[in-house]
Amino acid sequence: MSILELRGTGYTYRTQYQQVEALKGVSYSFETGKLHAIMGRSGSGKTTLLSLMAGLDLPTAGQVLFEGTPTSEMDLERYRREKAAVIYQNFRLFPLLTVAENVMYPMELQGMRPKQAKEKAAALVERAGLPSSVLDRFPTMLSGGEQQRVAIARALGMETRLLLADEPTGNLDVANGENVLAILEGLAHEEDYCVVVVTHDPAIGGRADALMELRDGAVV
Repeated sequence: MSILELRGTGYTYRTQYQQVEALKGVSYSFETGKLHAIMGRSGSGKTTLLSLMAGLDLPTAGQVLFEGTPTSEMDLERYRREKAAVIYQNFRLFPLLTVAENVMYPMELQGMRPKQAKEKAAALVERAGLPSSVLDRFPTMLSGGEQQRVAIARALGMETRLLLADEPTGNLDVANGENVLAILEGLAHEEDYCVVVVTHDPAIGGRADALMELRDGAVV
């Protein structure tokens, strides 16, 4: 089932001296139950597209629709908080919060009571393949692979079926990258998530159920 759709989506950056058409009429549907990959060289429009899908900005042409509703008609702050879970290459964990507190953060933003959020955080950390012993540790005490798993656990706390990942294996070694990819595949195939991975890694593209390639802002 389609959860996110691009309809003629375009984006133009404008400065005092020039304008750059970063995306040109991109149309595509992203379905639950699948691992989607978005690939392309630097400057192809991948980062811009991910920003629009994550609700960080609105397209200057066309639409981005979540469950049939254009993001232009939604409260973008609420969309980012409740609908579009994002995993970043550099993890973006809060360094002064413990693992448990990092994972609890989006749940508490949605009004969940601390006790319930803590119990759920422990379950999500286990679901991401980490032992309960990491819950009271700080991010700097963990390896890169462990931090990325914490980031996945935090994203799962949003209870959305849309999971966007920006180069999630980019800062990891081969073994940890494989582990993270296996988790993302499991979420798509076994738990019916729509997982969208922006990547340069052809190995991820080769394992994706659907592949979008961008070149100069357009779908190849």
